[in-house]
Amino acid sequence: MQSGSNSKKAQDAKLHFLDYWRIIRIRKTVVLAVFLLVVLTTTVVTFLLKPTYASTARISIKKDNPDIGTLLGIQATAQHDPYWIQTEFEKIQSKKVLYQVINTLELNNEWAKRYNVDTLTTNETYMTLQKLIEVSQFRNTGIIEITAYSEDRKEAAAIANTIAEEYQKHRLQTQQNQSQKGISALKEMLDQKNEEVTEWQAEVDRLKLEKKIADIYSPEGSSLATPIEPQTVLKMETERASSKAFYLRYKTLYDSLSVLPRDELRKAALTAIPNDLNLSRLFNEYDVARQQIARNRAFQGPENPEMRSLLDLKETLEQQIEDRLDGILIGLQTQLKATEAQEASLADAVDEAKQKDAENIAEYRPYFRAKRELETLQKVRDMIFVRMLQEIVDSRLPRESIVEIYDPAEEAMKPVRPNIGLNIALGVLVGLVVGVGLAFFIEYLDTSVKTIDDVEQALGAPVLGVIPQNVGSLLEEGPDSPHAEAYRVLRTNVLFSRKTDDATTITVVSGGAGEGKSTTIFNLSTIFAQNNNKVLVVDSDLRRPSLHKVVGVSNAKGLTNYLMQSVKLDEVIQTTSLSTLDFLPSGKLPSSSLGILNSTQMKTFVKDVKNRYDFVFFDSPPIMGVSDASILASEVDMSLLVIQYRKYPQAMTVRAKQMVEKVGGNLLGVVLNNINISQDSYYYYYSGYYYDYYSKAEDSKDLKKKNQKNGEAKPGKTTGRQELNLKKKY
Repeated sequence: MQSGSNSKKAQDAKLHFLDYWRIIRIRKTVVLAVFLLVVLTTTVVTFLLKPTYASTARISIKKDNPDIGTLLGIQATAQHDPYWIQTEFEKIQSKKVLYQVINTLELNNEWAKRYNVDTLTTNETYMTLQKLIEVSQFRNTGIIEITAYSEDRKEAAAIANTIAEEYQKHRLQTQQNQSQKGISALKEMLDQKNEEVTEWQAEVDRLKLEKKIADIYSPEGSSLATPIEPQTVLKMETERASSKAFYLRYKTLYDSLSVLPRDELRKAALTAIPNDLNLSRLFNEYDVARQQIARNRAFQGPENPEMRSLLDLKETLEQQIEDRLDGILIGLQTQLKATEAQEASLADAVDEAKQKDAENIAEYRPYFRAKRELETLQKVRDMIFVRMLQEIVDSRLPRESIVEIYDPAEEAMKPVRPNIGLNIALGVLVGLVVGVGLAFFIEYLDTSVKTIDDVEQALGAPVLGVIPQNVGSLLEEGPDSPHAEAYRVLRTNVLFSRKTDDATTITVVSGGAGEGKSTTIFNLSTIFAQNNNKVLVVDSDLRRPSLHKVVGVSNAKGLTNYLMQSVKLDEVIQTTSLSTLDFLPSGKLPSSSLGILNSTQMKTFVKDVKNRYDFVFFDSPPIMGVSDASILASEVDMSLLVIQYRKYPQAMTVRAKQMVEKVGGNLLGVVLNNINISQDSYYYYYSGYYYDYYSKAEDSKDLKKKNQKNGEAKPGKTTGRQELNLKKKY
């Protein structure tokens, strides 16, 4: 299934391509005319244009480094600017640069002479010059190409080089102006700061004398210079803090020891007061006495003089320890009171010193504030002075060029415009595109019948035959005519399309005049007659009869005379060169043909000739113009609708079909007439069998002889196998 779907899609695509090719072939006259017109116009204009020369100058550009940096000498890092190059393009084409170019080259006078005008203003020359130059970047680099165009090769080179030079001067002058402006600004600021330093220096000296300040620092010294009193206060604060620390330490020690029981006080004394040597010595001697008593108690009694002496020593040491502990506590208490008094005294002294220092600070504050302001101004003045000296030195040193002309423009040897080859190639391309586009546009506007699909979709009727162009009378051309096969195909399809075998009367109608219905009806009747059928052709187009001219007989008497019962039928029927084909002219046109064709005599006539002949063919006028064709379509057994290829809109064809059906006519199908099979491949594939005859008309006689020699069937007759194939095809 997938394979079948793919093949169907490929076939549809091929048909679409063939449709496009068919349109181009059909409209080849339009395509060729537009193509030649565009190409010739392009070629003539190209050769009429004056040659234009181009010269290009290349310059390398760099960004300007900031001439005035920060006061601290910190150079800012250059940031990437994607629009910088585009900005320089606009500067190169600005009036500041191009006006200088115009003045340097005296273009006002030169171009006034060239264009035969009295004078040109600089702005008019500038507008013209802008159109003659192009500025572009070379491969994303810092290189700019300046291209100038002119009819004079020397002028083109001169313009490109002068623009580069003037732009270089402009950038250099801009850089110098910025540097000078920076130095001037720094000098102005330096003078201003010198005046401010002088004013503040006088203020500092005045305050120093007025307040009688003994400032040990020079006016240019540190801004931390302060009176001596604040330093004294700081020292006293330090002493007070130290005294308070001693007081708190003694108080904490006394409070913790004074509340302890005696036993715990003894234990804690050595740890709390480790620097008391007497207490340590007493505890050591006491421990030695206890140890000695413990050793002697085993063999000496309490009354023993040595034991007694040791016991007295122990008691004495205990009393001394108690006394020492009491002395320590008293000493701590005394020291606590002394430190407390000292701390209070120092606090009073500090408060008094602070009061005095506050008074001094309040009095000396304007002086030191003025002194600090003076020192700040002196530092700023010095920095500005150093920066100004740096800029002056930098401005006098050689600097790297920000615009360098490294490839001057030279005179061009060949013109760049017009490009003859390119213009003609573009003319050919545009001509083809416009020609093909116009052909498709005309095809889009053309609503006439173009293909068999158009007919079948619009009318819902089958196409029974396709008739080529330039078809004449088959009665004169004979059965071997290269056009006969198309009518044989039509005959076969008519026979297979009729519903009953007794349907033998046929008329051919058309929507408009000139679609070939008369030729179609006569040639179709000729084919029937050549197939040994007894055939009558009736020229029932009473408006504009024409078949008598084809047969070559008089139209003095005919159908109208018979219907008016002025003559008999045998008197008006005429024979032709083909024995099986008879012809009935229309006769003289009566005042009202409608009454004749719609009369009882006409209906009787149709029945009569139907009995006499195997097939009867009725010619008719256009169905859209008069009602004759509608009447004939209602009276005969079968009707064919002839549509001329690409002549009338499809709406007219649809209306013609509706009129046939409205009167009860039996429309078998459609005949496409006047098809250019040699140009339209669509119809070639549809009717390729007889196209071979049509395309080889010059060799038709040789083909006939060859067929007779080989014993093949004559082309004048359709074999049973051919008719079977045609039946399958249609």
